[in-house]
Amino acid sequence: MLPASAEVIIIGGGIAGCSVAYHLAKLGITDVILLERKQLTCGTTWHAAGLVTQLRSTRNMTELAKYTGELFRSLGEETGQETGYKQNGALRLAMHEARLEELLRGASMGRNFGLQMDAVALEQIAERWPLLNLDGVVGGIWAPNDGQVNPADVTQAYAKGARMAGARIVEETPVEQILIEFGKVKGVRTAAEEILAKKVVICGGMWSRDFAAKAGVCLPLHAAEHFYAVTQTVPDLPSGLPVLFVADEETYYKEDAGKLLVGCFEKNAKPWGRNGIPPDFCFDSLPEDFDHFERILEKAVNRVPVLANTGIQLFFNGPESFTPDNRYLLGETAEVGGLYTASGFNSIGILSSGGVGKALAYWIKEGHPEVDLVDVDVLRMMPFQSNRSYLHDRTKEALGLLFDMHWPYRQFETARYIRKSPIHDRLGRAGAVWTEIAGWERPGYFTSNDAKRLIRYSYGKQNWFDIVGEECRNTAEHVTLFDQSCFVKFSVEGRDACSFLNRICANEIDVPVGRLVYTQCLNERGGIEADVTVTRLSETAFLYVTAATSQTKDMTWLRRNAPDEAHVFITDVTSGLPMFGLMGPKSRAVMSEIAGEDFSNSSFPFGTSREVEIGYAKVRASRVTYVGELGWELYVPAEFACHVFDRLAEIGVRYGLRHGGYFAIGSMRVEKGYRHWGHDIGPDDTPYQAGLGFAINPDKSDFIGRDALLRQKDKGPVSRRLVHLKISDPEGPLLYHQEPVWVGGSVVGHVTSGAFGHRVGASLGLAYLTREGGVDKEFLEETSFEVEVAGKRYPAEASLSAFYDPRNEKIRDLHQS
Repeated sequence: MLPASAEVIIIGGGIAGCSVAYHLAKLGITDVILLERKQLTCGTTWHAAGLVTQLRSTRNMTELAKYTGELFRSLGEETGQETGYKQNGALRLAMHEARLEELLRGASMGRNFGLQMDAVALEQIAERWPLLNLDGVVGGIWAPNDGQVNPADVTQAYAKGARMAGARIVEETPVEQILIEFGKVKGVRTAAEEILAKKVVICGGMWSRDFAAKAGVCLPLHAAEHFYAVTQTVPDLPSGLPVLFVADEETYYKEDAGKLLVGCFEKNAKPWGRNGIPPDFCFDSLPEDFDHFERILEKAVNRVPVLANTGIQLFFNGPESFTPDNRYLLGETAEVGGLYTASGFNSIGILSSGGVGKALAYWIKEGHPEVDLVDVDVLRMMPFQSNRSYLHDRTKEALGLLFDMHWPYRQFETARYIRKSPIHDRLGRAGAVWTEIAGWERPGYFTSNDAKRLIRYSYGKQNWFDIVGEECRNTAEHVTLFDQSCFVKFSVEGRDACSFLNRICANEIDVPVGRLVYTQCLNERGGIEADVTVTRLSETAFLYVTAATSQTKDMTWLRRNAPDEAHVFITDVTSGLPMFGLMGPKSRAVMSEIAGEDFSNSSFPFGTSREVEIGYAKVRASRVTYVGELGWELYVPAEFACHVFDRLAEIGVRYGLRHGGYFAIGSMRVEKGYRHWGHDIGPDDTPYQAGLGFAINPDKSDFIGRDALLRQKDKGPVSRRLVHLKISDPEGPLLYHQEPVWVGGSVVGHVTSGAFGHRVGASLGLAYLTREGGVDKEFLEETSFEVEVAGKRYPAEASLSAFYDPRNEKIRDLHQS
């Protein structure tokens, strides 16, 4: 007999669901019921390889993975259910110099996170893996804290630990429906009865997308076939062999009970279950496809010659779920309050399970994540990404990308050309080389040279480097037109719109009509949830502009913080309001000629916005910039976009106008130190730490996060501060993210984003530094800094001010009237 209600209901008894139940119980939430449609682990958990690695792309994600490994060491003793955990380390091999640089950069990043990751020579590789053929190997990395575990056993240990604390786990009980009332979860319905709960968690693995869709919830994931082979007993196989990754050959190897498991993450994967996952799928495998796996096995036999004389005991093909960006889905869904998920694990569900359970349990209890989890927050996803055809096509690529090169600026090749601005075709004819974000196609750069239209990736200067330099210099000297239509625009209207936005935003929003305000939306802890501009259009109407990737998250934040009684209407107008950026010292001349108005400082000062006429259209012109030059953002009704673009291009020619792409924007915004939400700032960073104190108004009577900011301000200078970095050597390496910053023998910070600054001629970055007593100008000027890149340290200069136009003279164009 099931209970009539519970505090939390978990749907799905794989490793994620059982970990969430275990960790909720650890936090004292024991009125938990986990409902499994068949048997625990019967979906994908039971056949997972059980690899346990720790390095992830950010500190917080790495900390969660580290926690999982630590938990595996103690979970068996705590519950009496052994997990099969072995800390036998992992070797990662490089078959070419670019891969070696990637591994070495990863090792440097690992040191930033406190991980031991060491470069190893061929002799050391041979010692640790004596069965290897080292032909073609150029180097590797040794991670001694990695290992392996038995997935089914560790899931049972989670389940036992949850039961011991009072949680209920019920098998053979499929959930048929999520109950929703007024946009919030109410409970679930099984075949027999309803169970009421204010919090429900979808941990349904590869079933999650279709199950959530019945409740109108977007969980973009798709199953793919995942192959591995297990050999017969290998004579004299050394016990305790490390896990081995040979990503350039798409393979991994694991020793288990005297046998070898050989698996792969191959290019051109095989999506499965496009039309739905069979409801009776239970401990099942998929049909063998030896033709698909044959080339992988050939590489494996060459790399580990003993395999040539060893029989195959098991050739396995089983499904695992993948997301469009290869990051799992975690947190509260946008569509239904109180409905959470932990799903779409991209073959890292086992090694993520402990951290995921811990993080989501805290989130459920407290109503917010304990640490910044932006990378995996389900709110990063766009509604269209649940489209079956899109997921099917992207999954072909996504699986193989786990082992492919993780190049900077790497672009997806599948499921492209979905969201286009109205001027897409015109930009294509002008030479745009397309890049993609949140489904939007946007120019990376422009070229008429066919040889440079295909990006040649590297960790150094890529083949577009000089072209982007020209775009940046043209922006500094003449005028450049950028298509920024992917920026998200919300209309916020109503008699309470001003008071509502003043509560949401940290800066003063009650400004005269026609003023534009740069501000942040904060959480109660003072962390930055959004980085936006708000323009007052009338007494009761505002335009809220945010980044392309924040579309779902920001709308959810606004709606959930809007009082029920407030007279406020929030509408997403992104698709109907393209935006062009006209940037550079000659932008004023172009605007004056094309609109026939006065655009001088006195008539059109920085931070103002008004409607102007361009051709036969009415356009909203806002004087603001994200590239550090005089310029205007032009908001154009979609049906007039081509007309306005044509007029700008026609008149702009006389002023040296050329087109610019997002690689140039990325370079110039780093030169100016303009923050990027999700990289440089996020929910764990306050405006004072991020150097954005100028964008808040603590004298306002009330806004979300104000009390936390006042407490932080009362303590004096912040001990953690975002600063500007410049590599001293003009020929120094390019910075990307998470490179450690050293002072002497100590790591004092890390890079959040980087680019080459073409206007200053140097490799630049933004970085958080930590120092007891505060990070101030005197400390930065008196201290010698080094940035570690791929195992080498490079002297660097640090500053609180931007390296380009630190006094903002170009933006405000102070020499003009």
